Amino acid sequence: MIPIVSIVGKSDSGKTTLMEKLIPELKNRGYRVATIKHHIHGFEIDKEGKDTWRHTKAGADEVVISSPNKLAIIKVVDKEYTLDKIGSSIIKDVDIILTEGYKKGDKPKIEVFRSEVHKELLCTDEDNLIAIVSDRRFDRGVPCFDINDIKGLADLLEKTFLKKIK
Repeated sequence: MIPIVSIVGKSDSGKTTLMEKLIPELKNRGYRVATIKHHIHGFEIDKEGKDTWRHTKAGADEVVISSPNKLAIIKVVDKEYTLDKIGSSIIKDVDIILTEGYKKGDKPKIEVFRSEVHKELLCTDEDNLIAIVSDRRFDRGVPCFDINDIKGLADLLEKTFLKKIK
């Protein structure tokens, strides 16, 4: 099973910015990384009127769009897939899956917290929190990394989830 780690935090905490820094650090260490972005309100990657949109509207259950450097699958589902189902049936050939969101999920979580935006942490002791990335220190029984300590965070992921791969 591919390890799945969720990057969580309240709105505007810096989750995407952290992912933008963490992904290249892991890639530079030789790991293959997949990401899953959770969007609770639904989304459209098709543009209305475009071919893939028209295929879906015509009733196709799965639509694949392929080019020399990208591949996307649009799959009509009757309920949201779990992270385990996505990780085991859709994503292949990677060493780790990082999610942005899934704050209510059961996967290990790294919380991003910026004191200028929020007053308190999102995660509680029951949330499978493995680390905090913040502009201030927290004593919650898990490592607390400075918001700019991407190498330290990558070291934690490598030691905890990727040590058997290299």
